[in-house]
Amino acid sequence: MTVAPDKNKLYPNENIRTVCYIKNLPSRPNVEIGDYTYYSDNTNSPENFYDNIQHHYDFLGDRLIIGKFCAIAEGVTFIMNGANHRMDGFTTYPFNIFAGGWEKVTPTIEQLPFKGDTLIGNDVWLGQHVTIMPGVKIGDGAIVAANSTVVKSVEPYTIVGGNPANAIKKRFSDEMIKLLLELQWWNWDEKKIFENLEQLVSINDIATLKKLLNEE
Repeated sequence: MTVAPDKNKLYPNENIRTVCYIKNLPSRPNVEIGDYTYYSDNTNSPENFYDNIQHHYDFLGDRLIIGKFCAIAEGVTFIMNGANHRMDGFTTYPFNIFAGGWEKVTPTIEQLPFKGDTLIGNDVWLGQHVTIMPGVKIGDGAIVAANSTVVKSVEPYTIVGGNPANAIKKRFSDEMIKLLLELQWWNWDEKKIFENLEQLVSINDIATLKKLLNEE
């Protein structure tokens, strides 16, 4: 009996070629993608996902880490630390990149703003044309509304939207969020997920959640 799509296939459903499991694209340095996380693109091939990771330079060492079971919509853009300009002088203009003598003011890495790794949790939904700025951390179960620009970290199971993105509401009560973070269903094996699909997609009461936790 089949209990899950093949997580090692680029296109898990051959009839839908606009959605791919990102992990199965050719690897890229400093990018880590969890199982079952997908990118959907109806305009271009979803195989162009890496084009959405911008200003990502190996020598800076910042990482983009995306967890399991994330849904990433068309046009989501990750701005990495390589986009930052030096900000401690009278101007932010990057003279050095144009050479012609201006390279004498090439900044050191220590002089450039560095926000650290960009971390996307598990079961996160990023809507169309969302922009994620450097060093942002988005918690498990969060939702980011379409066309939002995320400039600060997002708490787990929180819906945010706007430019800059602000919290709209929590998806569940604090008690339920605490239990969901303990449950970590995305780490279950395929058989257990299959056996509990109905509960995962349609039931959101405390009693069911506690029952699932007790079965751990």
